[in-house]
Amino acid sequence: MEREQSIIEMALELGFDMAGIAPLAPPPAAERFQAWLDDGHHGSMAYLERNRDRICDPARILGGGRSLLCLGLGHARAPVELAGGGRVARYAAGRDYHNKVGKLLRRLGRRLAEAGLARGGQRSIVDAGPLLERSHGAEAGLGHESKAGHLLHRTHGPWFFLAELLLEEDLVPTLDRGTGSSPLPSCGTCTACIDACPTGAILEPGVVDARLCISYLTIENPDPVPVELRPHLGAWVFGCDVCSEVCPHGSRAPDREDSLGTHKAVAEGSLVDWLECGDSFPEVFIGSPLKRPRRAGLARNAALALGNSPSDVGREALLRALTGDSSETVREAAAWSLGRAHLSDKGVPDALERSRRQENA
Repeated sequence: MEREQSIIEMALELGFDMAGIAPLAPPPAAERFQAWLDDGHHGSMAYLERNRDRICDPARILGGGRSLLCLGLGHARAPVELAGGGRVARYAAGRDYHNKVGKLLRRLGRRLAEAGLARGGQRSIVDAGPLLERSHGAEAGLGHESKAGHLLHRTHGPWFFLAELLLEEDLVPTLDRGTGSSPLPSCGTCTACIDACPTGAILEPGVVDARLCISYLTIENPDPVPVELRPHLGAWVFGCDVCSEVCPHGSRAPDREDSLGTHKAVAEGSLVDWLECGDSFPEVFIGSPLKRPRRAGLARNAALALGNSPSDVGREALLRALTGDSSETVREAAAWSLGRAHLSDKGVPDALERSRRQENA
């Protein structure tokens, strides 16, 4: 068992905040995941359905794989708000975490191989691979799955990235070795996340309907946000931290802003800037996870946030987007926001009527 301990210690020395070993086998939550898919809770994330078999049997990802090294890196920081309004999920405020965590993971893989601790093939995954990360992480002793679907750690609460190394090595799982301890007690009777969710996306403990979740609606969803949900988005323009913010286990997580930094688009940008970035989008958001919803998706989100927080500057930007934006989705969001927040303002009803006629022409 010295080999397993050496692997864990090497991961922690390299910079990860937590590490544990689980078998490369079907995750404990595989059955629940399949039911979630069958109920359509994944929305437009068709890649989850396409990879159903590999997610439920991760040995298919790495032929000959036997073990899963689960790792975590804290990302807690103060709430993130753009100048003049607009909120961004804290994890997305810095440079793209896929790059930062991915580099750490590849470096760890090389060091394990050089030390003879990971012979044979390996595969690294950071968030984007076909793996039920939280379920495997819980099995590796990193934390407990919460009622909001997070993995909760005693020190970092829900504020950490997950990453994995799939290995051909046959390693003894952390909890089976008797050296791991559950980093956090269960949620118990606490329902803070369920009660606070603005859209009621947490249908029951551990079951989140992505189609109602603000994070999904502002990041993964390529379509117009359902009208009835738009007011509940509030100022959120990318992701949502509400369920994490109300979780009592995350209040003492160490602040990592200095090590993760803040992307220039977040530090210096505004909702109006994001709505009107146009062709400069790739350059403005280079190296940022904010690129995920693409230009039209992020501009749509900015338009809706401007409607939920009316201002004269926002009205003028929405009027420009109403007639000048190349995306029908953005124009429609601008029209909704103008009608919601500025319908009584001089010139707005006429602009909306002209836009309606133009769209129907």
